[in-house]
Amino acid sequence: MKIRTKSALLKRLAPLRKKNKKIVFTNGCFDLLHVGHIRYLAGAKALGDVLVVGLNSDRSVRALKGVGRPLTPENERAEVLAALEAVDFITLFSEATPEKLIHAVRPDVLVKGGDWKKKDIVGSGFVESCGGRVLSLAYVPGRSTTRLIQKIQTI
Repeated sequence: MKIRTKSALLKRLAPLRKKNKKIVFTNGCFDLLHVGHIRYLAGAKALGDVLVVGLNSDRSVRALKGVGRPLTPENERAEVLAALEAVDFITLFSEATPEKLIHAVRPDVLVKGGDWKKKDIVGSGFVESCGGRVLSLAYVPGRSTTRLIQKIQTI
């Protein structure tokens, strides 16, 4: 099962870490999954052995994106992510940022999309202080959930 609580995820990661599996972590809302997300998640997975996705809960998405978001409920967003080959585990978080989750997971690689500058990536200092890497992957121009929503609204 790919969708796990934080505690179940940590229990599952422990033996993988003992086998020297490289843990990659990313996070996001993933509301209206699009090709930019797919390419980004595949690129993140290619950086290690295990890709963990921290998924913003509905409450967290509303706080970040405003009323009317997310368009897709958290359980459905998690299920869609779980169907992707690149994604190994998904866990929800309700805080405004994934800082606590990143500290708990202690990834070897922390990844965000190209619209994020490395210095602005939450948890980057912690991951680097543990000897990990922090990367911002290429952004797919013109592909974003916000743009999809705007396009739909004009139809």
